[in-house]
Amino acid sequence: MEYGIFGLLVLIANIYAIYNIITSGASTAAKVVWTLVILILPVLGFIAWLIAGPKSDASARV
Repeated sequence: MEYGIFGLLVLIANIYAIYNIITSGASTAAKVVWTLVILILPVLGFIAWLIAGPKSDASARV
């Protein structure tokens, strides 16, 4: 279990990011691009998504 816990944390973070991408108000093309970036580059893609990814509309949830 050399990378077991780290791999599990990356998987959970990526699932969280993809869920937020899908539920965001971004265009379909942006959703596809961000999802592919996260699937191809799991760690770097997640970090890039945290910094520059589509944001969900928090005011619509209230």
